[in-house]
Amino acid sequence: MSKRRVLFLCNANSARSLMGEVLLRHMAGDRFEAFSAGTEPDEPHALTLEALAKQGLSVEGLHSKSLDEFENESFDYVIVLCDKAQQACREWQGVAGERLFWDIRDPRLINKLDAYEQALQEIRRRIQLWLPFHKSD
Repeated sequence: MSKRRVLFLCNANSARSLMGEVLLRHMAGDRFEAFSAGTEPDEPHALTLEALAKQGLSVEGLHSKSLDEFENESFDYVIVLCDKAQQACREWQGVAGERLFWDIRDPRLINKLDAYEQALQEIRRRIQLWLPFHKSD
């Protein structure tokens, strides 16, 4: 049985989309392959890494990637986490079976650990709600 492929997409791939990638791997890595990318990638934010590690989630090998790296790849789901990425996603040449838009507030705007922890918890809740409806075939 092959795993379904999920791409979390955000602007910088420094916070929210990385969180989605790590959380889905942790919560359902047996059923899904999780990836993340940014339309204008930056480095993983230190507070992102801190918030993930504080929850006991592995950040080993975590790095920011450009959406261009996934051009011509196919995903069962593309989960867009910000407005800016939503616009860029429309022009993307990859294949998405289903596109979802979860508007998660950018913790970089506040730049405090609790903002990153709140974003992490909101993404976790969304994944928890989404998973029961996306069982393996």
